Amino acid sequence: MRFPFKGRYTVRLAASGDDVRRAQTLRHLAFIGDTGAAPRETALDADQYDVKCDHVLIEEARTGDLVCCFRLLPFESGAEIDTSYSAQFYDLAALRTFPDRVVEMGRFCVHPDHRKGEVLRTAWGAMTRYVDARQIKLLIGCSSFHGVDADTYSDVFALLKDHHLAPTHWLPRPKAANIFEFARKLSLRRADKIKGMRLMPPLLRGYLSMGGWVSDHAVIDHDMNTLHVFTGLEINRVPDRISKALRRS
Repeated sequence: MRFPFKGRYTVRLAASGDDVRRAQTLRHLAFIGDTGAAPRETALDADQYDVKCDHVLIEEARTGDLVCCFRLLPFESGAEIDTSYSAQFYDLAALRTFPDRVVEMGRFCVHPDHRKGEVLRTAWGAMTRYVDARQIKLLIGCSSFHGVDADTYSDVFALLKDHHLAPTHWLPRPKAANIFEFARKLSLRRADKIKGMRLMPPLLRGYLSMGGWVSDHAVIDHDMNTLHVFTGLEINRVPDRISKALRRS
C-alpha cells in the first residue's frame, strides 16, 4: 500500500531486511540507549514478532534519515488475539469474541531530534491510511511509561481509572507476574488533572483523545525499564471531527 504524504516527511512500508534493521536500530536508540533498559549486544531492538509484522518507516524527505517507526500486526478477528505481542503480558480472553479485523501497533518510537507534533501527525495519518485499507475495526497495543516507579505516575493512573478504563466486556485481566493494579490501589485517589496530562505519554494521549481505553492495571517491565498499560481503540468510536482531520493529514 502507498502513503502519498507531502511535506517534510515521507512514509512507506519496509521492503527489505535492511529496512527492518534500520527500524530495529532506531528502536534500540529510543528504547535501550539511555533509558536504563537491559543492554542488547547487537545494538538492535529485535524479537520474534518482527518477521510477522508490517513495519512503517517515516523518513525525512530531504535526507532520507529514519525519524519514526512502528510495526503493525493484523488479525482477521479477535480469535487470533492470543498470538499478539500484548498477550504475553495480559489475559485477553475477553477480546477473543471481537468479530472484526484487529491490528496491533507496537514499538512506536521517534528519533530524539524529531519529537515534534508534525511527526506524530504524520504517524497517525499513516495509521489511519492502513486501518482504512485493511478495514480494521480495533487497534490495540501497549502504551509505555519511562521507568518502573508507579508512584511517579499516580496522577496519570488516577485519570485513567476515573475516565478511560476499558468496557467491562473487553477488559483485559492480569497475567504478568509484576503488575500495578492502579484501579484498585488508587480507588480513592483524586487526580491532579494538569499534572496527569503533563506526565501522560504522547502516544497514550493520542489514543485517549480518539476514545481509546486502557486496562485497569499496568505491567512492570524491568527488562525494558517501563510500565505499560494495554490500550484499545475501537475505530467506530473515533469522533467524526478527528477522523476527518486524520484523513486530511
